[in-house]
Amino acid sequence: MSEDDPALWSRVRAGDESALAGLFDRHEPRLFRHAVRLLSSREDAKDAVTIAFFELWRKRESVRLVDGSPLPWLLNTVAHSARNLERSGRRYRALIDRAPVPEHADAVLHDESGVLAALKRLHPREQSVLVLTVLEGYPDRDAAEALGIPLGTVKSRLARAKAKLRDEITALETSWA
Repeated sequence: MSEDDPALWSRVRAGDESALAGLFDRHEPRLFRHAVRLLSSREDAKDAVTIAFFELWRKRESVRLVDGSPLPWLLNTVAHSARNLERSGRRYRALIDRAPVPEHADAVLHDESGVLAALKRLHPREQSVLVLTVLEGYPDRDAAEALGIPLGTVKSRLARAKAKLRDEITALETSWA
């Protein structure tokens, strides 16, 4: 029988690396799905999850838990890591774009349209709230606790994010007609 998050977390706080492995085994699939939604590369998604667990270990004394679980903190850290990886990827692609291209090179197209692209265009604070509450299903109060912001701020950011997504999706639907 596997331990629950509070028991594993207690062992992690005491410096038990095998307990961290237990948390990884339990939450990695969900965190990976979350990272894949935010990034265009599966390898970057794996990196974002790995970074989140390194940070969890490094900051284990100050991590905010929700109902005894570090999962909301991990989800938020994966989102931050994903943004950083995406930003560094853009810089790398810009550098590559400036490099001379051989005549026989095939053109690579990146399609940044659709709902995921609209989600990526949200402000990071709105994106974090939307991911925790809508995509991951956490109650507003738990999202507020995980993000360290007031409940009212979660509700207003969520309302703004939904309105922006609704407008973008409506515009997308009209362009399809």
